[in-house]
Amino acid sequence: MEPDHGGPRGLDLRNRVAVMAVVNRTPDSFYEGARTVGLEQAVTSALQAADLGADWVDVGGVPFGRGPDVTTTEEIDRVVPVVERLAEARPELVVSVDTYRAEVARAAITAGASVVNDTSGLADPDMAQVVADGGAHVILCHSAGRPRQEKPAAHYEDVVAEVRESLLAQIASAQEAGVPRERIIIDPGHDLDKNTLHSLELTRRLGEIAEIGLPLLVAVSNKDFIGESIDRPQGERLAGSLAAMTACILAGARIVRMHDIAATVDAVRMSEAILGLREPARLEHNMHPTHNV
Repeated sequence: MEPDHGGPRGLDLRNRVAVMAVVNRTPDSFYEGARTVGLEQAVTSALQAADLGADWVDVGGVPFGRGPDVTTTEEIDRVVPVVERLAEARPELVVSVDTYRAEVARAAITAGASVVNDTSGLADPDMAQVVADGGAHVILCHSAGRPRQEKPAAHYEDVVAEVRESLLAQIASAQEAGVPRERIIIDPGHDLDKNTLHSLELTRRLGEIAEIGLPLLVAVSNKDFIGESIDRPQGERLAGSLAAMTACILAGARIVRMHDIAATVDAVRMSEAILGLREPARLEHNMHPTHNV
């Protein structure tokens, strides 16, 4: 299927790879480097990421993983002020809200978010309608069970086939609620209710997910499947994260959700150049004619 590469805020996802920075206003984000609990700290971090080349900032108030309950009001108080400040300061920047609650999504869209990043896979029955009514894009993600809850050990007969089936069902639900296909983005959900072998298989066969024909996002940065694959703790996974990200770009990913923006932008630019999506920044090496003596 020919992909629809239109992106939020006019991003060209046919000829470019979008870099999404992560800003989490929560004390228990799995990656310490993304924890920016204070409002000013969160806004500053987001603007710094944009200055380093990020096209997009994903603002979250509640991590996906297990942990104490955060009320809807608390989550809104964490994310909406950041969204408002970013929308005002950088109107060209794509701002998404990472939430599984329709009420939070509605408030964030009103504040200026143009994308809802729902890692729960539309677990809230009102989410698709809120996105449709708000005119936002939505990121549909594969996960199993409810966020913030302990789940049994992951098991799949064929993880790629099951992720693909789940995403296709979510796409149908979103379209039925009135979300146009051109406003849907898909994410296979690396590590979300999956073990390391599952995430590696998803990466290896990511082309099968890209064949769905919608813009494909991957969130691999500092994930446990990288740490377990190369035996590195948090804080020492940058090289592995960039390698996994690059493999995903070569397989069709066009949005990458990452933490270390400067290194990510360089790796993305190199990947784009290899794929012929972007001209080199300059051409000098062996470009001068040899003079005959």
